[in-house]
Amino acid sequence: MSPSGLPERRRIVGTSLKCYFSLAQTAEYTRAIASLSPTASALNIDLFFIPDFISISPCATALAHSGVRLGAQDCFWEDRGAYTGEVSPANLAEAGVKIVEVGHAERRQIFHETDKDVARKAAAIVKNGMVPLVCIGEKTHASGPVSAAVGAAITECKPQIKAVMDAVPDDAEVILAYEPVWAIGAMQPANPDHVVAVVQGLRGLVEGRRGLIRILYGGSAGPGTFKQLKSAVDGLFLGRFAHDINNLERVIQEMGEP
Repeated sequence: MSPSGLPERRRIVGTSLKCYFSLAQTAEYTRAIASLSPTASALNIDLFFIPDFISISPCATALAHSGVRLGAQDCFWEDRGAYTGEVSPANLAEAGVKIVEVGHAERRQIFHETDKDVARKAAAIVKNGMVPLVCIGEKTHASGPVSAAVGAAITECKPQIKAVMDAVPDDAEVILAYEPVWAIGAMQPANPDHVVAVVQGLRGLVEGRRGLIRILYGGSAGPGTFKQLKSAVDGLFLGRFAHDINNLERVIQEMGEP
């Protein structure tokens, strides 16, 4: 606990493999990321890793004696039932998953997931003792004054956050991954001043909650990104850049700097 009595907000970094890796590649990457755990721990940084569903059980075994937090890329909002093709949050918890990502822009766009869907999933995740990693972000990069772009981003993110916070207990731990949709997969991350201003505004939306709320930046993040954002964010949610384990190690070292 921090001196204020609130849970400590340690820095946190992680990556999702989405559907990029084969099973053999995932196994190799899992061993590599486990080797980074002592470095992250020594720097007081939480490290998480989100493989595909098929790899979760072997990854849990490989990471069992490391400090790496195992994640899942999605789940359903019911534990049991006739829901063909869905993944039970209860089973994920039983398999050793600690963090579940929900609400990614791809899920919202391709599978038409709504804020209500994301909130129901977040509630199920918390109920099963795991931490929801909720992706939020604006679709359009507003033109004009910087203040207008920041205001538009906060306005678009507000209902995404509110739906989740209304669905989970006040003392629940939640990770918010701020990923401007227009910055995902881009050559460069969003302008640092924009990100810092938006994240500061988002913190105001969750102020006063008893549970630990950490906010990450995602969206073409890489070396040097955290240095520019550390006044506002608690860490990074890395994309394909981190699929090279050496790049992930570089980011961890950067995040460990004062």
